[in-house]
Amino acid sequence: MVELERIDVLGGGPAGLYAAYLLKRERSSTRVRVLEQNPRGATFGFGVVFSDQALDFLKADDPKTHALITPHMERWRNMTLAHKGQDVVIDGVGFAAIGRLRLIELLCAQAEEMGVEVQFDHHVEAVDALDADLIVGADGLNSLVRQSEPEAFNAEASYFDNHFAWFGAKRPFDTLTQTFIETSKGAMNAHHYRYQPDMSTFIVECDQPTFDAFGFADMSEMETARTCEGLFAEMLDGASLVINKSTWRRFPKMWCRNWVSGNRVILGDAAHTAHFSVGSGTRLAMEDALALAVALESSNSLDSALVDYQQKRTPIARKIVEAANTSALWYDDFASKMALGPLEFGYDYITRSGRMDDARLRKLSPNFMATYDAMRAAA
Repeated sequence: MVELERIDVLGGGPAGLYAAYLLKRERSSTRVRVLEQNPRGATFGFGVVFSDQALDFLKADDPKTHALITPHMERWRNMTLAHKGQDVVIDGVGFAAIGRLRLIELLCAQAEEMGVEVQFDHHVEAVDALDADLIVGADGLNSLVRQSEPEAFNAEASYFDNHFAWFGAKRPFDTLTQTFIETSKGAMNAHHYRYQPDMSTFIVECDQPTFDAFGFADMSEMETARTCEGLFAEMLDGASLVINKSTWRRFPKMWCRNWVSGNRVILGDAAHTAHFSVGSGTRLAMEDALALAVALESSNSLDSALVDYQQKRTPIARKIVEAANTSALWYDDFASKMALGPLEFGYDYITRSGRMDDARLRKLSPNFMATYDAMRAAA
């Protein structure tokens, strides 16, 4: 195991708090600090979602943390596509969700109990000013650690085409649901799922022509929320949308060729992004943290541990990121598919990655495929 005297983790989100906990767990005498620029209790967004497969990895690799967070999760076994006034249920696509702030609180308490120093409201001006044997950049898309050495980390960055805004909704939904609607100004979609018994995440998206036709660029957060409430009134059933930095944005597509430079290492959104449509962003970040901890436990030097981390972790993460990118491209073009019937639309959606053939889908979603096969046979 690599022995270290001082570890600094930049970023107090799930990735940073979880990495700090794992690193301190094996090093009781090491000073491990988490440096977070925002105040305690401040967070962007509402709920975060995990697939069943994501929770399986956590249960296998870290049963204590799995047991810590799962009692606070909302869970369901199917997902729903609402299209042309019909609900298409795709069975066997299980997910769980938890409030982002609640997840942070749980991970923070666990880290502090282990002896991690968590410093909120702590703004780091320069990475060079930090005095640590290992510096972990878990500081998100705008990572100071990555930006301090852009040539070393070598990020490839661009944006997907669609615009989206992230809201909360004051009502629960039975499953993770995608609601697709045609408006007089273009097609729109909402991704929504409950993350606590009385609250849901509600993400609205549309393509550039629809965005321009509504004039969303000139609306305030509240004006956008009220407009989207009207557009999705049937699904919201009288519930209001809640804003929290709910400005329109385009999703960033970012991948770093290198995750290591000297004693600096990046993980989570500092190293890569994964489109929200596959529900893997937080999962990837936590798996990165686990991989880093394992590499440091199984190596004798910091240099060899960080090389091992990058060599073993990046190919695994890359597969998930590429699947997320393929999914994002489907959403960028969903308006062209709105003429499809509900079942055809659902089939096009669930096979969007190109990795789901009919045989596999019949095992995963037997009820959906039985209905879809019957429709095809009758055609």
